[in-house]
Amino acid sequence: MADKYDVIVLGSGPGGYVAAIRSAQLGLKTAIVERENLGGICLNWGCIPTKALLRSAEIYHYMQHAKDYGLAAKEIEADLDAVVKRSRGVAKQLNQGVTHLMKKNKIAVHMGEGTLKSANTLEVKGDKGTETISAKHIIVATGARARDLPFAPADGKRIWTYRHAMTPKEMPKKLLVIGSGAIGIEFASFYNDMGADVTVVEMLDRIVPVEDAEVSAFLEKSLTKQGMSIRTKTGLEGLDVSDKGVKAKIKGKDGKVTEEEFSHVIVAIGIQPNTENIGLDKLVEMDRGFIQIDDYGRTKTKGLWAIGDCVPGPWLAHKASHEGVTAAEAIAQELGNKDVHPHGLDRNNIPACTYCHPQVASVGMTEAKAKEAGYKVKVGNFPFIGNGKAIALGEAEGFIKTVFDEKTGELLGAHMIGAEVTELIQGYTVGKTLETTEAELMQTVFPHPTLSEMMHESVLGAYGRALHI
Repeated sequence: MADKYDVIVLGSGPGGYVAAIRSAQLGLKTAIVERENLGGICLNWGCIPTKALLRSAEIYHYMQHAKDYGLAAKEIEADLDAVVKRSRGVAKQLNQGVTHLMKKNKIAVHMGEGTLKSANTLEVKGDKGTETISAKHIIVATGARARDLPFAPADGKRIWTYRHAMTPKEMPKKLLVIGSGAIGIEFASFYNDMGADVTVVEMLDRIVPVEDAEVSAFLEKSLTKQGMSIRTKTGLEGLDVSDKGVKAKIKGKDGKVTEEEFSHVIVAIGIQPNTENIGLDKLVEMDRGFIQIDDYGRTKTKGLWAIGDCVPGPWLAHKASHEGVTAAEAIAQELGNKDVHPHGLDRNNIPACTYCHPQVASVGMTEAKAKEAGYKVKVGNFPFIGNGKAIALGEAEGFIKTVFDEKTGELLGAHMIGAEVTELIQGYTVGKTLETTEAELMQTVFPHPTLSEMMHESVLGAYGRALHI
């Protein structure tokens, strides 16, 4: 007889395991199904271990520039194997943490490959054979994988996805990164700091193309200064892979095709949702493989929900976790819990962070998008060089930009580049969620000396009131 639950979550990434925890907190009998590692891609092969790699590269960068801080550091070397080992250790520690959270919240864990037999039934094939489990509600949280080049799929030797790039068997000497979104730029930054000769190619007219145009321009200038070759409006015509390296045919913005040699290639051209062959075909609507849902995670089939990277973007771990909580609370409400009041997801209030050097962070509309939407805007822009803490840190490159609706004072968007902006952005995200205006932000007292003072100055600057520039 099949095990019966209130909720089954298929996939244990940052969306899935959080959905399971919140379901259990709400008193629902909950199970989670995972085919590989608890914590999913983000925890084991994505967000967390990549940040461990980038932290090592950051420390290495600072050690190489110790004299800028009045210090002396000699015979500095990078041990790539040790850097990777530390990253894997961080991932293992957090994987064990998720395992503990499942036990703590009394969530049944079924390890194996899950396939939907109906909107309420899952078949799980694992090491212990095949079992059937059922639930009143099922949440699909199967995530996504790296998209391959059709003419040159990743082989793990010369052509890498992010997963191969995290556990390299050797240090690239000359690296080609295809795609300049967050993943591509983060790995370009890491390997550049570690000493590789890095080239980034991007088909669009600027790198990190979803960010504000001023941020893209500043980042390209900074990365070029660090020694990277950045090529926009540039496409890839073909890759010829051998044991010794890769010959790439690159079509530049002038239309000319040149052939260049690289030791390794990282492909970072987007993701492919993991929605094939799991029984979804007749149960949900899809667009390019992504499951279509409402703002609470409901699919077109009652009792079947979806969250995370297998649904429309932005494809970010924190968005997946928020969707997981929202779906769990909406399910509890449907099952009679009158004490939960879920709110639909507002995709315009989801912050984005890129952990390159310098860091990039944003929330809401870019200046261009706000104007396209019909807003008359007021824009503030404050540079790091005007901030005492930034100068003291030796991190005086960057800026913070804010975009307001001139008519109402609504904060439409915020865009940052520079040291620790991935920590600063949440201030504006809270402000947007609270529907703040410039008046409240101007009246907020910011501590001194902090980088956060630049957030205040940027707001003041939008209204001609900046104090330190």
